[in-house]
Amino acid sequence: MCGRLNVQAHQLTKLLMSILQEAYPAEDNANAAPTETLPVIRMGEGGQLEYVLMRWWLTPSWSQGPSTQYSMFNAKVETAAGSPAFKGPFANRRCVLPVSGFYEWQRRNGPKQPYLITDEDNKGLLLAGLWDSWQPRGSAGDAAQLESFTLLTTAAHPNLGGLHHRQPVFLTQDQALQWLDINIATENLNPLLSPSLPVPLRVVPV
Repeated sequence: MCGRLNVQAHQLTKLLMSILQEAYPAEDNANAAPTETLPVIRMGEGGQLEYVLMRWWLTPSWSQGPSTQYSMFNAKVETAAGSPAFKGPFANRRCVLPVSGFYEWQRRNGPKQPYLITDEDNKGLLLAGLWDSWQPRGSAGDAAQLESFTLLTTAAHPNLGGLHHRQPVFLTQDQALQWLDINIATENLNPLLSPSLPVPLRVVPV
């Protein structure tokens, strides 16, 4: 489960200059929630990486439009490749979300306690996602186009399992480039989707 994100623009600019040679194109957001708009990285039509602002709650291209009836802000790696909502994006529309950290909640003898999970070196994290583009039927051009994304989750690594049974799919920079390459067959990407921790993490109660 990944339902709240922490974004610190200065920190992420340092991370992403080595990937896109561009500054992070958004402001700080210490508690980004589903349905908010965030910048994601994807492969553009010309084969170049690009930032695109997208809504965090995937709206399938074939759907009637934006809705929160179903939880579309996360997608399980175990079922995404066969899901009607996610199988097209899984094959052809993969993205990466840069974040400073994310939150999980745990209840122990009282109210739920939020925890912020970040990398120990404070360099930021890269999370695997899927995106899609929706337009109202009969519309033309890009004016009414809505681009949105979901974050992939996998079973929690043992070092995080005491906090929650699911975790985001973390990627190294090299793995992120593989994930974004639509010329790589999806079955060859399976090793990226395992419950791994590519960098040491810090878990802090907030």
